[in-house]
Amino acid sequence: ADGDTGAESIEDVVTDMVSSNIMAIFEQNPELHSSVRFKLLKEADSVVEDLGEVLAGAWTKPATNEQITFLDEYIALVKNLFDVAVATYD
Repeated sequence: ADGDTGAESIEDVVTDMVSSNIMAIFEQNPELHSSVRFKLLKEADSVVEDLGEVLAGAWTKPATNEQITFLDEYIALVKNLFDVAVATYD
């Protein structure tokens, strides 16, 4: 059900999602210069940090299904921004 929580904290969910999206960008753009990769990793860390601040009270609590759905959509938008940024580097 929607209110169900899993074992993973919101922090774990966010970190996993951001990591897998960054890895996907690297796989989709194997020619990316290492300096761009480094910038992307720094930006990804900032995204995680910012979400950690915004969600401070809930950050270490188990994520509900609704929260996971929201985070998935939010991080997909972030990935789109990263994709656009990467395309402009090409």
